[in-house]
Amino acid sequence: MAPLPTLLILLCAVRGALLYHPIWKPMWPASKVPVVLPQLTEDLDAPEFTAEAKLEVTSPCGPECHKRASVPSYEELKELLSYETLYFNGSLTQTNVGIYGLNMAELARTQGNKGRSRAKRQIYGHDSRFSIFGKDFLLNYPFSTSVKVSTGCTGTLVADRHVLTAAHCIHDGKSYVKGAKKLKVGFLKPRQKEESSNQTRSHLPEKMKFQWIRVKRTHVPKGWIKGNANDIGMDYDYALLELKKPHKRRYMKIGVSPTAKQLPAGRIHFSGYDNDRRGNLVYRFCEVREETYDLLYQQCDAQPGASGSGVYVRMWKREHRRWERRIIGIFSGHQWVERDGMPQDFNVAVRITPLKYAQICYWIKGNYADCRDG
Repeated sequence: MAPLPTLLILLCAVRGALLYHPIWKPMWPASKVPVVLPQLTEDLDAPEFTAEAKLEVTSPCGPECHKRASVPSYEELKELLSYETLYFNGSLTQTNVGIYGLNMAELARTQGNKGRSRAKRQIYGHDSRFSIFGKDFLLNYPFSTSVKVSTGCTGTLVADRHVLTAAHCIHDGKSYVKGAKKLKVGFLKPRQKEESSNQTRSHLPEKMKFQWIRVKRTHVPKGWIKGNANDIGMDYDYALLELKKPHKRRYMKIGVSPTAKQLPAGRIHFSGYDNDRRGNLVYRFCEVREETYDLLYQQCDAQPGASGSGVYVRMWKREHRRWERRIIGIFSGHQWVERDGMPQDFNVAVRITPLKYAQICYWIKGNYADCRDG
């Protein structure tokens, strides 16, 4: 646990109390967002929900492997961004999509960018995570946007009834997980204080509990379901959950992921329900060490259960003339790869690219005209 002064400074920074240099401000970059629209929806056989939920993603394909992958063609992108929708009654559909306004030459140029050189992940002894206590923090923005997914992962509120999480929390790449049939989202709230006439407990962290809301439907991209066969599935490890009723909390909007060099201090932030600290919301921040077009490789300490957390940054939105936090990625988990005969591990987040932004935004709003500002 960090010393109290360090923690107070950190929490002030998270809540926006620290000032940036008066001249320089990290700006949200303008992004050219294409349009992703549904074209044909067909019924599929109801899934059997036989898979065990796995809270970590494994892949033999590391950063160099992803960078060597060929740029998908237009037809391949349409297939990768097609999606399955799972409904609360167990029925399943598949929706094919069309993509419009996409500059394939620009995509090839940006996706071919090699990014920064990688630094090996080395964390010894000191745990850089912070458990967040007290309803004054837990029930206030931005920590209040983190929710618990009943399959064991974390999610983030991105609209008044939508939650963004990792696809592997719902589907293992072959089948839907057992808990996906009756999927729920948990909202942290304080318990009623126990009355005690003989002892005061004001010095103890306030006990918390979850209030659960059922999920109405879940969208999972085919890039995750089909991509696991050829090591590109991790690029599409995201899913959107629609709740049966509004949650009535402040949420965090999604945004197109800037490049690592555009991030404030090169850092990202996220909070999740790590399994080794049950019942606690755990916050962390760290520097991005390397990136590909679809992934961010970083050194944030995390444990299973944090996967699905929304990765966010706070930058200046020129058009609105204000600071805005936005979700720019989804924490996927630890990735173990074989490199030069030696196993190495990374912490990986899926970037919200312009295409993914267009897709997720349409899932939320149902109108492409509301999804042009990434």
